[in-house]
Amino acid sequence: MNQQSLSAFIWSVADLLRGDYKQSEYGRVILPFTVLRRLDCVLESTKAAVLAEYQAKQSQDITPAPFVLRVAGQSFFNVSPLDLKKLMDDQDHIRENLYSYINAFSPAVRDIFERFKFHAQVEELAKAGLLYQVTERFTQVDLHPDQVSNHQMGLVFEELIRKFAELSNETAGEHFTPREVIRLMVNLIFIEDDDVLAKPGVVRTIYDPTAGTGGMLSIAGEYLAERNPKARLTVFGQELNPESFAICKADMLIKGQDVSKIAFGNTLSEDGHPAERFDYMLSNPPFGVEWKKVEKEVRKEYESQGDQGRFGPGLPRVSDGSMLFLLHLIAKMRPVSEGGSRFGIVLNGSPLFTGGAESGESEIRRHVLENDLLEAIIGLPTDMFYNTGISTYVWIVSNRKPAHRKGKVQLIDASAMWQKMRKSLGSKRKELSDDHIDQITRLFGGFTEAETDGKPISRIFKNTDFGYRAITVERPERDEAGKIVLGQKGKAKGKPVPDSKLRDTENVPMDEDVEDYFKREVLPHVPDAWIDHDKTKIGYEIPFNRHFYVFQPPRPLEEIDADLKQVVGRIQAMLTEVMA
Repeated sequence: MNQQSLSAFIWSVADLLRGDYKQSEYGRVILPFTVLRRLDCVLESTKAAVLAEYQAKQSQDITPAPFVLRVAGQSFFNVSPLDLKKLMDDQDHIRENLYSYINAFSPAVRDIFERFKFHAQVEELAKAGLLYQVTERFTQVDLHPDQVSNHQMGLVFEELIRKFAELSNETAGEHFTPREVIRLMVNLIFIEDDDVLAKPGVVRTIYDPTAGTGGMLSIAGEYLAERNPKARLTVFGQELNPESFAICKADMLIKGQDVSKIAFGNTLSEDGHPAERFDYMLSNPPFGVEWKKVEKEVRKEYESQGDQGRFGPGLPRVSDGSMLFLLHLIAKMRPVSEGGSRFGIVLNGSPLFTGGAESGESEIRRHVLENDLLEAIIGLPTDMFYNTGISTYVWIVSNRKPAHRKGKVQLIDASAMWQKMRKSLGSKRKELSDDHIDQITRLFGGFTEAETDGKPISRIFKNTDFGYRAITVERPERDEAGKIVLGQKGKAKGKPVPDSKLRDTENVPMDEDVEDYFKREVLPHVPDAWIDHDKTKIGYEIPFNRHFYVFQPPRPLEEIDADLKQVVGRIQAMLTEVMA
């Protein structure tokens, strides 16, 4: 069964719910039942052997769990003689038997259904007389991995979540990232390590602090499995949304991952993996979402732990917390002495330039650039994400830059690399093709400047190119006669009094001498000005679009004049017709 048919089938359950449930509530039923049927199908072939092993170990008074797990061949089990199809044999006791079946799963699976609040949905369905019909509908679809791959199942979950989010006016994009964007990010964080990752038995860790349904972790695992089946990628994650967390956990269970490494909760206020550091990381944190709910905890960590905590470099404004995730990932990097780390994070345009010198945002950029952590920023096309059409950027950050990248940052403008989707999905109207992903990966891997049709698409800068000194330019206060007012007391005695109304600031590039700049750019225009060096601040910004701007000279005046004459002629002709 292909993905569209499968999604349509699962979606048909909504027909059963219509009238008894609001549209916005369909997902509360359909998502956990889809997970339940998936787990049910995975365990079907070992069911008899598991039951036999369970009964044997119980009769010997031996804890059966480890033995049952081995027989099941999975990282979870169910020791009930029931399955979903057998539940159909007793319509009158469907509710009690379904609870019995759920409770016979191993603890990690039971936790999944608790996150879904499945008990409440079973009660609602039973009250509406729909529990048997809904359960029966799901027994009609085979969700065994032989029929529906893990990759395909992930896509199904994402499509269902998107549909339910649209029905309830929620933000679908909070739950997942487009698969082709993840593939690009995975390529970029792994490309420089292909030789290492190809070695037999290599073990690496990867982490997503905004895991959603686990798409980023899954695609990273698929990438490594394709290149080196003997390599092992241990995945870690954290997710705030209960339903997304439940789906992610179920997906990891089926893939044999240790689900204790997927933490639940808000990453910013409560780090689910405080002692861990990782080889690779990926994240698509929410854009432009305020962090007021966790402000107390974040500020407490910032003030009490300083540089020993995650947020030491600075705090961004409360209206957008995406840069807090950037700092969180930097704090989770493995020390260079232990091999270092590389990560990719999707951010909107704001972290590039928001905030003046010594603001929280500027200080975070300063920390990243002065510590030589930023390898590249890739500007993506607009309309790439499900919940927003704005411009987005992938930052590649590493504390183990190869020698040829040290002290430098690569900017890649991929905004023109897209193809139109056959069908729009929310705000997503464009997608990256395989060729686009390959082209961006080659540009990054090659670390060279490049252009297409005379327009730059890859540029390389020194870290210091993004730094500046914000100098305060003062001019003297004058009395009514135009005479300069001098100070009367202390250090200011005999010196010109600055006029606050004439005060101005200038941003001097970091690589340029301040005095030379002042003499060239300021004094010719205001000869009485001076610099108040006590007020000089250091700032960093990355004006991405400016570096790819190509000046388009205006048309010759003769052409414009000729066009205007033609337009005027047409207007005069029309007026003549009207007057006739």
